[in-house]
Amino acid sequence: MGDVLYVLEHYYPYLIRGFFTTLLVSLIALAGSLIIGIVVAVLRIAPLKALNAVGRAYVEILRNIPLLLVAFFFYHGLTAFGLNLDGFTAGTLGLTVYTAAFIAEAVRAGIQAIPRGQMEAGLASGLSYVQTMRYIILPQAIKIVIPPIGNQFLNLVKNSSILSLFAGFDLMYWSDYAASDSFKTFGAYILAAAFYLLMTIPLSIAVRTLEGRLHRLPDRSRAAQAAYGEG
Repeated sequence: MGDVLYVLEHYYPYLIRGFFTTLLVSLIALAGSLIIGIVVAVLRIAPLKALNAVGRAYVEILRNIPLLLVAFFFYHGLTAFGLNLDGFTAGTLGLTVYTAAFIAEAVRAGIQAIPRGQMEAGLASGLSYVQTMRYIILPQAIKIVIPPIGNQFLNLVKNSSILSLFAGFDLMYWSDYAASDSFKTFGAYILAAAFYLLMTIPLSIAVRTLEGRLHRLPDRSRAAQAAYGEG
């Protein structure tokens, strides 16, 4: 307990800075990976083989290489093309595109769980493929995929520690600094764990709350389908 109090007293400003940096990285990567993941999921099941191949390649490549290697590509690999990214930017980009591959698979599974007849009904009523996806399929699929996507968001927060390897000044970076500078390793990493829990526990609660609320909402996608059909 003494080590924890010592680190908290002497390194509190650094840990708080790291906490907010990690929070910012997580929010940026969360939004970016969700957008990219949905787009890739739609490409995965697109009727055009070329689009399907692009989506499949993205998922298969990103899911089968380590996150660290993806982050290294943005931090070191892009220098070959004249782009020099700082640790924060490279780590955030790596985290975003990596997580998006897993979200894409979760969304794809949710979309494919919707009866095929709903897609056919939307197209038959005059909607385009994109409109059918937007108004009929995706609203239903999101209800199904909230739990797996929530798990990916939790993993994203924890995986943000990858920034510490690139001087991203995140929570893990400053925890490593406090541990090496004070030799109070136990105290530094206990506090790091506490700060990570401070982010992940509210997120977990929010995901469960959102899941419950979505399941209580009326099925507006069917209403939209009926409205377009009547038009």
